[in-house]
Amino acid sequence: MRQLSFLLVAAFLTASAAYADEGMWTFDNPPTQRIAQKYGVNITPEWLDTVRLATVRLSNCTASFVSPNGLILTNFHCSWACLGDHSTKDKSLMTDGFLADTREKEIRCEQQIADVLVSYENITAKVAAATKGLDDKDANDVRKKTLTQLEQACEKASSKDRKTGPLKCESVNLYNGGQYWIYKYKRYDDVRLVFAPEFGIAQFGGDPDNFQFPRWCLDMSVLRAYDSSGKPAVTPHFMKIDFKGPAENDPVFVSGQPGSTDRLLTVAQLKTLRDEDLPRALLRRSELRGRYIQFGKQSEQNDRIIEVPLVSIENSLKVQRKELDALHNDQLIVSKAREEIDIRKLVNSTPDLAATIGDPWQDIERAEALGSAISLPYTYLEAGAGFDSKLFRSARTILRGSVELPKESDKRLREYRETALPRIEQGLAASTPVYPELEQLTLSMSLERMREWLGPDDPTVRQLLGKESPDQLAKRLIAGSKLADPKVRMELWKGGAKAVDAANDPMIEVARLVDERARALRKNYEDNVEAVTRVASEKVAKARFATLGTSVYPDATFTLRLSYGSVQGWIENGRKVEPFTQLASVFERATGQPPFQVPASWMKVKDQLDMTTKFDLATNNDIIGGNSGSPLINAKGQIVGLVFDGNIHSISGSYWFDEKMNRTVAVHPAIIQEALAKVYGAKNLLAELQ
Repeated sequence: MRQLSFLLVAAFLTASAAYADEGMWTFDNPPTQRIAQKYGVNITPEWLDTVRLATVRLSNCTASFVSPNGLILTNFHCSWACLGDHSTKDKSLMTDGFLADTREKEIRCEQQIADVLVSYENITAKVAAATKGLDDKDANDVRKKTLTQLEQACEKASSKDRKTGPLKCESVNLYNGGQYWIYKYKRYDDVRLVFAPEFGIAQFGGDPDNFQFPRWCLDMSVLRAYDSSGKPAVTPHFMKIDFKGPAENDPVFVSGQPGSTDRLLTVAQLKTLRDEDLPRALLRRSELRGRYIQFGKQSEQNDRIIEVPLVSIENSLKVQRKELDALHNDQLIVSKAREEIDIRKLVNSTPDLAATIGDPWQDIERAEALGSAISLPYTYLEAGAGFDSKLFRSARTILRGSVELPKESDKRLREYRETALPRIEQGLAASTPVYPELEQLTLSMSLERMREWLGPDDPTVRQLLGKESPDQLAKRLIAGSKLADPKVRMELWKGGAKAVDAANDPMIEVARLVDERARALRKNYEDNVEAVTRVASEKVAKARFATLGTSVYPDATFTLRLSYGSVQGWIENGRKVEPFTQLASVFERATGQPPFQVPASWMKVKDQLDMTTKFDLATNNDIIGGNSGSPLINAKGQIVGLVFDGNIHSISGSYWFDEKMNRTVAVHPAIIQEALAKVYGAKNLLAELQ
């Protein structure tokens, strides 16, 4: 009878997943049988290898190789940082777009990287052996140390491997601690911009249309990876583009790096998000958005300065509002509570399992309560919400580096481990613009909110603002700091504690002033919240594995995943939303004013364009933020779309998947071909893509 109860509960928990095109599946465990049964498509190991080696992880998005010469296709909004770094107060590449008609004119994206997953290794047993028998705090410390050691050993071994060459090795936590892996990447840290359209067509419809469908966005950009000798990278694993695109109901796949989902969280964790984390974040971001808008209206220069951060924060606000709506949906919480009850009953009916894991759901609930008690000071001091400033973030990085780097790598804060240093140094050395007026806006506001939420009698607030207003302090720190200069940043980083102590930079001194308390808050959180939650989550994972094995997919972790589905619309308020849009509707929808203003380059050639060209399309693939730039792939392994968004219903995909309503939105390849050929005259680029 006990075995029967296992099967019944497993069937109950997987009933919806068995029939829905749901899941962001790891490449070591793809649902090939489900795909074959539903769509008649045989996903072979060779198909998976080709797709994996052609899929690229950027620093903030997904992309794909589309030529043997390092050409990379991704979204326009995945190149915002690069466009912003090469813009000024007087000229904006975001607004005007960019085309390098020769390789010599391609411009370096100093903050960008391109990673390709070449292999992976399951290290769960090694981590479990290292932490066996330890209490929660010691297990947490040893686990981090072990992961650092395994990453370093992996990179050291790869540096001597003539076949692979040096690799970047990262530990990956799946199933909330149920599994640990080492993912091994080939990294390109010289990435250059080849093409980006104007903002007006890439983001046509702006914030009003964001997360909506129908859509008409040419949300694309093209990059190129270069090797260590400064030559275009040789990339034999790439995917060809089928410019005809897919038909309605065709099976399609998304290979990408979905950022983060919380579908395996407990009820207690979801309630913390609903009642504390999301409402507070929305308050901060809503006020900052208003200040951005007002700042941008003061001058054309200000409007250019604020382009990237304003669009980014508007996107975040819409996401978080809909996430909060999802968490206020009683169906989600009730469903999650029932699932927990069923699994706990199952655990209690199995003495061996119950003796092994106890009641991890109760442990997580207690940890959440402890986390809530320190949430506000942790958020403002350690997480940095009280110091919203590029200069402050550089100051903290440099200050903590001077303390951490003399230690052995596995004894440092994890973000300063040896394998992470190249990325830190790339950021510090990048010649990215720092606008004092924007720094003043963000830093003064964050100081005001810190004083409001922590209170004027908070010891750190009194130290900082005892004699100065937030505006005065922000102005003094920004005016006196030299950290806008990348040469200064790198000199201090390489100079260590002696150079940092002698710098007398006011931003570094403020970082130093708050560092002791910030570190103490972090230690408290790691020992009493993170450590307990990590061990308890591993126990919950054991309970899930006992019932379901790996027939369910893990939460997204910005690592490579595969989702499957088909091209289809949906029913909204009794009416069918068709899965394709056409070029003609762009001009019909245009008002002549942003965000519905068609760029002059398109108006100039309007009579030459094929108005029946398909523009964007919708599918029911399961995606989330981080999938931006993912290739939409057909059964032949060809690219038939460029994922750039989801519909408004997809935002709840952070917590659950609704096959009837969640939709992925992609750029149709036909409009890419039409635009490059007739609007931009990008003959060389189009020839390489073809």
